[in-house]
Amino acid sequence: MDPAELADRLGRWSAGRGPLYLLLAARLRRLVDEGELPPGTALPPDRPLASALAVGRGTVVAAYEQLRLEGRIVRRQGSGTRVAGPARATPQETTGAPVFLHLLEPRDDDVILLACAAPTAPPPIVLSAYERALTRLGAAAEETGYHPAGHPQLRRAVADHYTRRGVPTHPGQILVTNGGQQALSLLARAFVQPGGTVLVEAPTYPGALETFREHAAHLRTLPVGLDGFEAALRSSSRRPELAYLVSTHHNPTGAVLPRLARRRLAVAAAAAGVPLIDDEVLAHLAFPGHHTPPPLAASEETTIAVGSLSKSVWGGLRIGWIRAPRPAADRLARLRAVHDLGGSLPAQLAAAELLPHLEAHCQDMAAERQARHDHLAAQLAQHLPEWRTEPVTGGQTLWVRLPHGDGDSFAQVALRHGVAVLPGSGLDASGGSRQFIRIHFLATPETLTEAVHRLTTAWHDYGRRPEQGKGSTAMRSMAV
Repeated sequence: MDPAELADRLGRWSAGRGPLYLLLAARLRRLVDEGELPPGTALPPDRPLASALAVGRGTVVAAYEQLRLEGRIVRRQGSGTRVAGPARATPQETTGAPVFLHLLEPRDDDVILLACAAPTAPPPIVLSAYERALTRLGAAAEETGYHPAGHPQLRRAVADHYTRRGVPTHPGQILVTNGGQQALSLLARAFVQPGGTVLVEAPTYPGALETFREHAAHLRTLPVGLDGFEAALRSSSRRPELAYLVSTHHNPTGAVLPRLARRRLAVAAAAAGVPLIDDEVLAHLAFPGHHTPPPLAASEETTIAVGSLSKSVWGGLRIGWIRAPRPAADRLARLRAVHDLGGSLPAQLAAAELLPHLEAHCQDMAAERQARHDHLAAQLAQHLPEWRTEPVTGGQTLWVRLPHGDGDSFAQVALRHGVAVLPGSGLDASGGSRQFIRIHFLATPETLTEAVHRLTTAWHDYGRRPEQGKGSTAMRSMAV
């Protein structure tokens, strides 16, 4: 197993108390016992794994020795380290992506999570929407609750939402999903064949990369905004099966694609017959005084839009959607019906109550979100002036370039100082962005101040490590 892959699967292994070698042994033991590291699996050599985890070689040696004494692994000179037991047919792999593994970790109050960018509590607008929805639900008659394409009331509300934004939409063009991630998964299943090419930005949202990889796609990268898209279509010997971008408040850089570039991209994709996905999950998160261009679908009806309430309202609502041409929406509904007969009816009715007020809610929250962004940026400028960030006009995250070393190994050191950040390499299918980390600014100013204090201590510790500062080619690590 590659050291980077194992480092991902270990998650927040070092966030507990006690010697590092015991914490590492405990997490490895769990992976072995749960079958995530099946018998016969070759484990990384001591030094590469130590580099991936930003620890001394002795920590890995001691952890391996602990597991050897327990009979869980076998170490032989010349043949390396393996999980004990005869190799057998490997079970179907589960995800190893930090973006998902992070969410499976138990909550640790000692760790400040700057990796998962999402509102941390339901705002009052959610509670009032549920109150109205439950009243409607109580009056419902002859309602089975099965709506694979989404409840008609919510589909109309989403269609009206796009119409208000200058994209006339019929409810039949809307498929409601359990969040934006399910929307991406359905689109990948509908359009991507194993080995097919998907054009993505580098960097981009890591959940999308994992979804396309699950469908065995070949990921071809272009700069943020899919710059060079038309040339890529001309030079490609095989037409891409799909293209994906985050056009507004890009995850992770915060960039906003200009109006003219949107039109050129949408028109080029339509002319080439390449389905173009515009991920609009962050589209409503502009700071006060900043206006974003119309959706790409305003330029070309064939553009597929993905939306969600997880970032603009609250992730626990689990409401997302796809806006697509009617035939594609119908096909996606048939694909979904095999696996999922529809989401929670109360949640859908609440979302239908909430959507007409979404823009106003986001505008109400914009000043506070910018204030937290400004606070984090000021703290970083004061305590870590050598770190570099680009200004943003909205969104939830900062894309930080480290002056030396790499984000993977620094994330491990930061975790041991009580802060979880997301290394840039996991967001870049080209293998680049290793000198970057992504951090969000949604926490309270007090929490952000403490986080920067811990990051500063971690950075000083990182600078004292002799193996750092050389731009290690190691590893993707934990986080979201």
